[in-house]
Amino acid sequence: MSTVAGPVQVHDPAVAEQLTSLWETPKNVVAWLSTVDHKKLGKRYIVTGFVFLFLGGIEAMLLRVQLARPENHFLPPEAFDQLFTMHGSTMMFLFLQPVLSGFSFYLTPLLIGARELAFPRLNAFSYYVFLLAGIFMYLSFLWGAAPDAGWFAYTPLSMQRYDPGVNMDFYALGLLFLGIGTTAGSINIIVTVLKMRAPGMTISRMPLLLWSSMTMSWAVVFSMPALNAALILLELQRRWHFPFFDSRLGGSNLLWQHLFWVFGHPWVYILFLPATGMLSMIFPTFSRRPIVGHTWVALATVLTGVVGFGVWVHHMFATGLPQLSMSFFGAASMTVSIPSAIQIFAWIATMWYGRVRFTTSMLFAIGFIVQFTIGGMSGVFTAAIPADWQVTDTYFVVAHLHYVFAGASLFAVLAAIYYWYPKMYGRMLNETLGKWSFWTSVAGFNLAFFPMHILGLMGMPRRIYTYQPGLGFDTMNALETIGAFVFAVGLLLTLWNVVESRIRGEHAPANPWGAATLEWLASSPPEHYNFERIPVVASRDPLWDGGYTHGPSYHEGRLTVRTSMLDAELEHVMEMPEDDIWAVLLAFALLAIPIGLVWRWYWVAIAGVAASLLMTARWLWPFHAKVMETEA
Repeated sequence: MSTVAGPVQVHDPAVAEQLTSLWETPKNVVAWLSTVDHKKLGKRYIVTGFVFLFLGGIEAMLLRVQLARPENHFLPPEAFDQLFTMHGSTMMFLFLQPVLSGFSFYLTPLLIGARELAFPRLNAFSYYVFLLAGIFMYLSFLWGAAPDAGWFAYTPLSMQRYDPGVNMDFYALGLLFLGIGTTAGSINIIVTVLKMRAPGMTISRMPLLLWSSMTMSWAVVFSMPALNAALILLELQRRWHFPFFDSRLGGSNLLWQHLFWVFGHPWVYILFLPATGMLSMIFPTFSRRPIVGHTWVALATVLTGVVGFGVWVHHMFATGLPQLSMSFFGAASMTVSIPSAIQIFAWIATMWYGRVRFTTSMLFAIGFIVQFTIGGMSGVFTAAIPADWQVTDTYFVVAHLHYVFAGASLFAVLAAIYYWYPKMYGRMLNETLGKWSFWTSVAGFNLAFFPMHILGLMGMPRRIYTYQPGLGFDTMNALETIGAFVFAVGLLLTLWNVVESRIRGEHAPANPWGAATLEWLASSPPEHYNFERIPVVASRDPLWDGGYTHGPSYHEGRLTVRTSMLDAELEHVMEMPEDDIWAVLLAFALLAIPIGLVWRWYWVAIAGVAASLLMTARWLWPFHAKVMETEA
């Protein structure tokens, strides 16, 4: 059993003052826009993601009201199509991934003992691209032209022939724009984790959240090109009548499904892996012992990301593909459950051999295990081809998706909020209100989504805006609508907790949970420069076993260290760029391209391309960074 040692910091007021003057962002509007501070941008990602969660939640409530009783006319079918498409797109692209990335951007430098991400200006650029892409997609509602062919945009329904407005142009161009920022942010995480860890933090000593964040980032880099290619082909076909998905002209509708799901199924793990990494930090802290099977959990994380690229066809079992190929992908879909099971058993064993403290964060983490196990079992069910044929395009699949994402990933995000909120804001959340939020959310979630399994087995199709009475669907749909509103109340309790605690919450000590990792070595909230002295690491749990020492302060400039990829041996001390407005301006310039294309204002798109090239050149102009040779 590990003992908890509180963080001991070496403090020199003169050095701290000099570091503050170097790293602090001035308090004015231009500086607020141009900041490259990973902590500020990480919090903006999280807050903006929750704004989109609120919008997606409103869409979900409207959908549930429409389906609460048969032959309801609360929504017309066109509005229903737009709402369920934007609900899915919001949750998949504008909420879960950005919020999980926001935690990664905030925590990664703190976890590795660094002062910044590898590319601070790229971090600012990726945030503003995400923000503007979301705004662009939601502006479609003002013209009554929101995307309306589902978040998966299957052809031929998304082609111009069957969807002649600009609805799906907003979808295709918005996601292309969003993908630029997502890819940029992922590259930033990969380089930071591999090259900026504190001296001594070897690859085997990395916290498990870093393994999941890096695996997620590699998955984004390798999967996003498939989606980008599909979106470009779709827009070329919609705008200029290229034949890629038109079977009458030699194209293939299955081409879209292959391209989309080559991206789409890795995306499932992109939304899942960071959540597991956060839980692998939470379970040991509140079990008062190191995680069981650290190496196996790290390997399972990477294996999940790798195997996730080989299972996309299980979304296409009903399309008439050859039986032999479907058998291969069915087996692969079964196999991918093994690394997930390794992580779950490691968490359970950690609690079993520890002394569990049931904080709100721990309750949400345990809730993740329960909800994800239910969702995982239904996922294994759909990996069996004959069973999948029976439940394809029914509410059984809707239940599976929501248990994996809303019941698992969202619960992990809530656990992370209650765990790291004191670090971010220096205030403690109200535990009593938090536990009310947990139990209300659990009750509402299961009442809303578990009956969908039964409805699916009864034959209720997905994506229908109403249904006839007498089919046996009435009671289940009414219960689901009640559960959805109860679930929303549970989430609103957490929102109230966050807002109230920000104003009147108890001040948090540096390490309120007695955790083991380096982010708790910094003050709560952290200083502008994170660490007065760069730590030198000698163990996996440095704050529990004293496996760290304080290195030099590096206060002659905006400096942080660069280390070797595997052994984290000190290579260089690098100067990081200062706040820069050009990353923000470049994001706005790029926004002109989809705006020009969606409304056929080609001169606006051309002007956006020209402005983007000029701003990129200005942004990349050398800033004379200092790289000081240092002995290892």
